[in-house]
Amino acid sequence: MNDNGKFPCPVCTRPLEAQMTKKDKPYVICDPCGVQVFVRGPDGIHEFNRLLRATNNESLRARMSHMERQYRLTCPECGNKFWIAPKLIKTSVFDGSVKGFRCPERGCGGIALWEEGK
Repeated sequence: MNDNGKFPCPVCTRPLEAQMTKKDKPYVICDPCGVQVFVRGPDGIHEFNRLLRATNNESLRARMSHMERQYRLTCPECGNKFWIAPKLIKTSVFDGSVKGFRCPERGCGGIALWEEGK
């Protein structure tokens, strides 16, 4: 594993310092969110290390910015920012195509349009 490898928190996307357990298994902890990610299996450890190398080669901020542009939308009604999820998909009643994503904010009926390949 690379020294000073960074991995994004799966909740707040804050860059986290990757650490190693006493048994040489990688983990990250986000104190503000309370999230702890421990990687246990050999295949998972290998993939996690690959992601850390990719993150070190490509700026973490640039990578997260790219992910946000593609997968995080803003509701046009209430301004709430949210990550896309299958349960939020809004499809056309005519042809079943994806029109956008319903805002998950309670009481908001907004639909954020999704542009594939942004």
